[in-house]
Amino acid sequence: MSCVLAVDIGGTKLAAALVGRDGAVLRDATVPTPPTGVMDALTALIATVTEDAPPPVAVGIGSAGPMDALAGTVSPVNMPSWRGFPLRERVGELTGLPTVLAGDAQCFALGEHWLGAGDGSGSLLGVVVSTGIGGGLVIDGRPLLGPLGNAGHVGHMIVDPYGETCECGGRGCVERYASGPNLVRWAVANGWHGPDARALAADAGRGDPTALAAFERGARALAAMIASVAAAAEVDTVVIGGGVAGAGRVLFEPLERAVDEVAGLAFVRAVRVVPTTLGVRAALAGAAKLAWNQAASRAARPGAR
Repeated sequence: MSCVLAVDIGGTKLAAALVGRDGAVLRDATVPTPPTGVMDALTALIATVTEDAPPPVAVGIGSAGPMDALAGTVSPVNMPSWRGFPLRERVGELTGLPTVLAGDAQCFALGEHWLGAGDGSGSLLGVVVSTGIGGGLVIDGRPLLGPLGNAGHVGHMIVDPYGETCECGGRGCVERYASGPNLVRWAVANGWHGPDARALAADAGRGDPTALAAFERGARALAAMIASVAAAAEVDTVVIGGGVAGAGRVLFEPLERAVDEVAGLAFVRAVRVVPTTLGVRAALAGAAKLAWNQAASRAARPGAR
């Protein structure tokens, strides 16, 4: 059976899978991301997945960033041992296969478009709301990666030009209002007592007014970003994943109201906002789709074997 190797690299886990043309997972494995020796752990993981298995024809990698996709290097914030690490080259040398690299949130979007909540959509925005906010765009069925691999970085779209200074150095970024730690930060500053975004979501579900207000504030920032992207790129579907999306109705109900309030043009108001259906598997699915696209592109070249 023909397959590709998909790899998902994050600060907490490394995942790899052999994936068929239809998205079926033939074999997969996951290990915690070690503080050092990450490439050694990834090498062992790939060996585990590929041993005595059908040989893959290409490799797709979704990695935490920032990255320089043109150079094939990554510098994940939560992996201090990798700075400017030549990931694409190293994996290509390890496997001897054509290798393509994209951001993990871009792979999330592509995976949801291929096999998840965005199946059948024309153009899609995928948003990962977690400790930060990442994003990816699929336009007319194709991932929009950008020259350096930074397209779709919606967490740092400005939703309030007079707003708070963001951790990135910008001002009024959506991440400053809607990421998990920033939801908690605002709630604590306004009298809430709790450890994290999960507890905040639980309290919001029980009707705590400060917790509800924190999610309302975050939802309005997300809605402003969604309406702006929909106006600029005419996406018809927005899929939201990440840990904060697990809050369920306390996030999605105010988000639906806020999008309805801020959107004006008919095609912007028509955007569909839905939760992920693939969850943690979305980025791996997107990495597999990248690899299949790479394989198809090479096969279409004149003289290709």
